[in-house]
Amino acid sequence: MTLPDSTTPLFARLERLGIETTTVEHHPVFTVEEASATYDAIPGVHCKNLFMKDAKGALVLVVCPHDREIAVNQLHKHIGCKRLSFGRADLLMEVLGVEPGSVTPFALINDTERRVSVILDADMMAAEVANYHPLVNTATTSIRTADLRRFLADLGHEVREMDLSRAGAAPTAEA
Repeated sequence: MTLPDSTTPLFARLERLGIETTTVEHHPVFTVEEASATYDAIPGVHCKNLFMKDAKGALVLVVCPHDREIAVNQLHKHIGCKRLSFGRADLLMEVLGVEPGSVTPFALINDTERRVSVILDADMMAAEVANYHPLVNTATTSIRTADLRRFLADLGHEVREMDLSRAGAAPTAEA
C-alpha cells in the first residue's frame, strides 16, 4: 500500500516543524473495533475522534483514548457548550477534508478558517506517544503528544485539554 497524495501536505508540515512520526499502513478501518486489530503492532495510546456540532452550529473535535467511554448525550455539559450531535459526512469533508472513519486531529490542517474547537483528553495527552490516522483510514501515525501540541499550536486552533474520564458511560464507535 502507498499513502495517497492527500497526505503529502500533512507530512510536509510535520517535517517543516521538525516533528518526527512513524506511520504504519494497514487495511482500511472504520471503527474503533476494526482498528483494534492494529494495536499490538503499534505502540502508544490508540485514539478515537468525535467530530461534533452543537445546537448553535459550533464545531468540536473531541480526541480521546480508544477505550474512553463517552456519553455523547451528556458531553455538552462536560465541555460547556450547547447540545451536541455528530457532524454530517458532508460537513466533515467540507471543514476537515476527510471522510468518516478517517477523523483525526491531523485533519485540522485543512480547517484554514479555524472553525473547529479541539478537546484533547488529559490522560491521552499525558502519554508519551499517541496514534491517529494521517487523513486516511489505511494507516496509523504515531506522534509524541508534545509534538501534537506543537502541530496544533502552529495551526492556530483553539485547543483545550480536559479530563474526559467523567464524560459519560456510553462507548462510541467512530474511529
